[in-house]
Amino acid sequence: MLSTLAAAVVPRFGPLTVTTDADVELAPGSIIAANHTSLVDPAIVFAALRSLGVTPVVMATAGLWRIPVLGRYLEREGHVPVHRHTIRAAEALEGAAAALAAGRLVLIYGEGGLPPRKDASEAGPGPFRRGLARLASTTGAPVIPLGHAGARRISSGGRTKQLAGLLTAGVRRPGAHVHVGTPFRLSDDAAAATARAHQAVTAAWKTAAERLGLPSAPAPLRRTQA
Repeated sequence: MLSTLAAAVVPRFGPLTVTTDADVELAPGSIIAANHTSLVDPAIVFAALRSLGVTPVVMATAGLWRIPVLGRYLEREGHVPVHRHTIRAAEALEGAAAALAAGRLVLIYGEGGLPPRKDASEAGPGPFRRGLARLASTTGAPVIPLGHAGARRISSGGRTKQLAGLLTAGVRRPGAHVHVGTPFRLSDDAAAATARAHQAVTAAWKTAAERLGLPSAPAPLRRTQA
């Protein structure tokens, strides 16, 4: 349902274009690692993957499950709640591992949250947390890097600015691009695996930004928790 809804709504914000590396295979039981820039980018990613014939489950903040109607759909479709900063945080990796074992593709945002910037400019992925590396090490699943650009031009900043962006996107038609890179496997060394995943997603993001004619500057450094 969410993929169908995203595919119907996202084009109203502007054109969505999708490219992949030549040897990409979106194999069942794979982890899709993406950059996270805006509240609207999950819809962009879902719409792009649907165009490629893929409907993933996503690891997302548990607060979304408390939203009426949306929470029921998230539960029904097998998405994985992430209880950040609680004793239940480890449950997310268990749920994601179960989904992978069942042959689902799992979408994870390596940064673990949205950037603190209020402007609408494009920037590369911030530092990754180690959850992605742990999930890949535990399951042995291949990782598919996905980079997207343009979401912040649709909606970014504070709540008022985000709403204004959504309401005017249909007129402005800013557009977005998603690029899917070549799958790879991560080593058991969490630090090295995290660095490699970040590098791969950053490369995919650069391709997406260049397709839109946007500058592909690195993200400003910020501190994150492992």
